[in-house]
Amino acid sequence: MKFDIERKKLLKGLSLIQGVVEKKKTLPILLNVLIETTNDKIILTATDLEIGIKNTYDSNIIEPGSITVNAKKLFEIIKELPEEKITIKSKENNWIEIKCKNSKFNILALSPDEFPTINSNHSENSILISSKKLNEMIDKTFNSMSTDETKYNLNGIYLHKTENNNLRMISTDGHRLSLFQNEIEINNDIFEKGIIIPRKGIVELKKITENSENDLEISLLDNNLIVSNNETQLVIRLIDGDFPDYKRVIPTNLENSAIINTSKLLQALKRISILANEKSRGINLVLTENKLELNSSNPEYGNASDFIDINYIGLDINIGFNSKYLLDALVNIDSENIQIFISDNISPCLIKKENSESYQAVIMPMRL
Repeated sequence: MKFDIERKKLLKGLSLIQGVVEKKKTLPILLNVLIETTNDKIILTATDLEIGIKNTYDSNIIEPGSITVNAKKLFEIIKELPEEKITIKSKENNWIEIKCKNSKFNILALSPDEFPTINSNHSENSILISSKKLNEMIDKTFNSMSTDETKYNLNGIYLHKTENNNLRMISTDGHRLSLFQNEIEINNDIFEKGIIIPRKGIVELKKITENSENDLEISLLDNNLIVSNNETQLVIRLIDGDFPDYKRVIPTNLENSAIINTSKLLQALKRISILANEKSRGINLVLTENKLELNSSNPEYGNASDFIDINYIGLDINIGFNSKYLLDALVNIDSENIQIFISDNISPCLIKKENSESYQAVIMPMRL
């Protein structure tokens, strides 16, 4: 095997696979990237057996072939080379040589025979989704995923088709829930049942949406989500479990409703949270007629209070929340005003854009 390739292409491909490569050294071959040649392209493949990724780039193929090499070391080498043409060739006894201008490296590789096969073929039941829209959906729901490994069915984002054939993402960690619905018309039964994409898969999917301006082709095959654009194919093994009935968590008692300027509330929360208890991050919200008071207290440093004018007529309510959960929700709202619905001091609150259902955040209260 021997080929020439532009440094920036190879560096981009190796950068995208770093998050997929197995880190635990259980199988040495999984530490490696598989390099294959086909016609006038090279294919870079990595997998941890749960997620697989293939990146395809134009290259000058001098001799066809394939080899696997340590993905991290190869990335580190390419990153430090000058912006010049790179030549890579395989040698006897599974060695490869890397040359770029005045630099030359010889690296011990492994035979490609033991590298796992990744089935990245799309099924007939596929859809096209805008990278920008999919990235927005992930951004709005990313922070609410659970990190508790015992709650395996919450360690990801739930994706399903709505009754009006739009696409909806939901995540929850048991203390809060984020929901975002995008107007993406789905004309087949894909995502009718709903799927749970694991956290690591979401991280890699987000990278693709950030690095692509084109539509992504998405399909399901054998409990795998397959996502691809012109250069990259990502295969994610889905979480085999049932996502909880999230609709039961969303408050339906919407009598006590406040309309609040998003920016003013965000800035007040940032100030007050400085003196929140560092462990609980708890703050108090006190709603009275057309006024919101925010309070925090830290036994080591002191206390703080702030208030903002709001549009609210309802019951006087004093309720505690994790300030980080509130901040995470607010940064996902891009409208001038938000609506907060709070029925009492022991029930979850609902936060959303004013007069919009596209983004909804549900946050459980906390006792302070």
